[in-house]
Amino acid sequence: MDKIKTVLDKVITAVCVVFFIAMVILTTYQVVTRYVFNSPSSVSEVLTRYLFVWLILLSATYVFGQRDHICITALKNMFTGTSLKIVNIFGECVVIVFSVLILIYGGGSITSINMVQYDSILKIPTGVIYSIIPVSGVLIVFYSILNIIKYAKE
Repeated sequence: MDKIKTVLDKVITAVCVVFFIAMVILTTYQVVTRYVFNSPSSVSEVLTRYLFVWLILLSATYVFGQRDHICITALKNMFTGTSLKIVNIFGECVVIVFSVLILIYGGGSITSINMVQYDSILKIPTGVIYSIIPVSGVLIVFYSILNIIKYAKE
């Protein structure tokens, strides 16, 4: 499982880096076309916006996998030993429930509904853009299960 997590971490990191570089290039192109040629590119603007959303969701997924996300430490500091382990596992279970219900189920519903609606600029189904929501939900569930296993072993 750790090997799978390591590979997944590297893939997500690489994708995030590529998205960020693409955003910088597209934004630079947008600025040049707008101010130098006086003809702004709507494609680069929309594509940058969508890449930004994908970057945020994939980055958040990666942070969940590293257990670096924001948590309420005041509550955790009240516990030690087995009770702390239980609180940590409970927190991961809450994340799993949220991810399954909101990200996977809700995101999957939104994605499938929007497959019939097309983006006016890119001419692709908007469901493709929303598809990152259930994908990140699945990855967060995977990471949370790995975190539960780690907490149980500690």
